[in-house]
Amino acid sequence: MKRHGHTEKNEHSHDHLHEEISETSKPGYYEIMETAVRELLCEKQIIHSSEIRRQIEVLDSRTPALGAKVVAHAWVDPEFKARLIEDGRKGCEELGISFYDDTQLIVLENTEKVHNLIVCTLCSCYPRPVLGLPPDWYKLKPFRARAIYEPRAVLAEFGTTIPDDVEIRVSDSTAIVRYLVLPMRPDGTENLTEERLAELVTRDSMIGVVRALNPSEEQEK
Repeated sequence: MKRHGHTEKNEHSHDHLHEEISETSKPGYYEIMETAVRELLCEKQIIHSSEIRRQIEVLDSRTPALGAKVVAHAWVDPEFKARLIEDGRKGCEELGISFYDDTQLIVLENTEKVHNLIVCTLCSCYPRPVLGLPPDWYKLKPFRARAIYEPRAVLAEFGTTIPDDVEIRVSDSTAIVRYLVLPMRPDGTENLTEERLAELVTRDSMIGVVRALNPSEEQEK
């Protein structure tokens, strides 16, 4: 696995990701600064609290169901999939999904030979217009660091075993470039409707830590 000069290591850490991310933490420096700046801007009437509230409402309206809709449509429409991979943002806009920022969206397709994993090593950059807010574990240092240096071990802790002959590609999000994984379509879903297919697509499968559900797994959720 290659990623900006990093190579995949075989040794596994004794730390367990799920144990590490279960720890609660106090507000960090940047969270405290964000609160202080926001309150100061409102006090100086540079921005009104109603504008902040509207933006929060926009964020709250975005959920992984939007991304699942995109993936399911790509599974059933090869021409759309090609356009989506060429330009993820335009592809999403075809389905009526608007973007409220200037970020670029790159869609990475999982195949029999390549498995994609998304991370943000610096903070928590994430395709929020199509997935909503990131999960807590995505933002914490153990995941951000270990996803780069031992992705197979991290994936195994999510219950995802990747064969040795499958390449793992780790893509690092930035403030202007975000990624969305297009998981492989599960076997035995040829007769499912697009709506049913969307139900097999989870948030974590679009980050790349798990595969899409097969129909039997979806029924057990």
